[in-house]
Amino acid sequence: MKRVLVTGAGGFIGRHCVPRLIRRGFEVHAVSRRGAPIAASDAHWHACDLLDAEQLAQLMAQVRPEGLIHFAWETTPAEYRTSVENLRWLRASIALVEEFARCGGRRLVVAGTCAEYDWRCGFLSEGITALRPATLYGVCKNRLREAVEALAEAAALSWAWGRIFHLYGPCEAPERLVASVIRELLAGGRARCTSGLQVRDYLAVQDAAEAFAVLFDSDVKGPINVASGQPVSVRGLIRMIGRQLDLVDRIEFGALSCGPEEPPLLVADVRRLCDEVGWRPKWSRAEGLAEAIRWWRESAQVRPG
Repeated sequence: MKRVLVTGAGGFIGRHCVPRLIRRGFEVHAVSRRGAPIAASDAHWHACDLLDAEQLAQLMAQVRPEGLIHFAWETTPAEYRTSVENLRWLRASIALVEEFARCGGRRLVVAGTCAEYDWRCGFLSEGITALRPATLYGVCKNRLREAVEALAEAAALSWAWGRIFHLYGPCEAPERLVASVIRELLAGGRARCTSGLQVRDYLAVQDAAEAFAVLFDSDVKGPINVASGQPVSVRGLIRMIGRQLDLVDRIEFGALSCGPEEPPLLVADVRRLCDEVGWRPKWSRAEGLAEAIRWWRESAQVRPG
């Protein structure tokens, strides 16, 4: 199996995953609504709106991939959890998998989310924790997982489902937590934050991309948590950024309220990822944050002070 189609290839995880698949010897066909990004890798790029059934059918007939990694979805910060676009992406994603099977596809890996879980449990394990999504985003992802499982069984597809936890790193959306704190401090402002007492599982996006590449290049099936397995308080993570910039005094904890939907603890059980897939993070948090800071320093997206 050599030819793999990657949707959302210009997105946060996809753009990091494409070159890693190429290094593994795959012929990568990368899909983005706008085609190849400025810093495109040696992939075959396709401009396609996956929400358009005709464009989707044409793409699959043209590429006829043996493998598929599906990242594309609605991810606009502050909107994606409740956006009705989730429903459109659910329908389009089911159609994508159907077309993939019809064209002779063999190995399928889809990006899921920790939002599928019952967040009241805190420590989230694939084989133990109940699935109880509390947002439209989580509900639609979980419905897609159910459809993928059924379709894969009917079409004899090998499938895996990577449940993503909290990520940070180069090319992150500016409004997301780590990126927003870095940008504010670099611009000379003050980073206004919640108390930061909530505990999360943060992973560098480079590691997440590598995890998906390794998962795809394996025969491991079913849901797999894609995370570090290492808890950190949001306050501790933000203070690490402040210390690296020597600007801890410009961080205002407690300036923002924490929403009622934010649980005190969300940490992944990564035993399947480590023991079955055989993957472990390569980037320490200090290294990952330093790389994110370097990227934002060099980016024109840092807003002026």
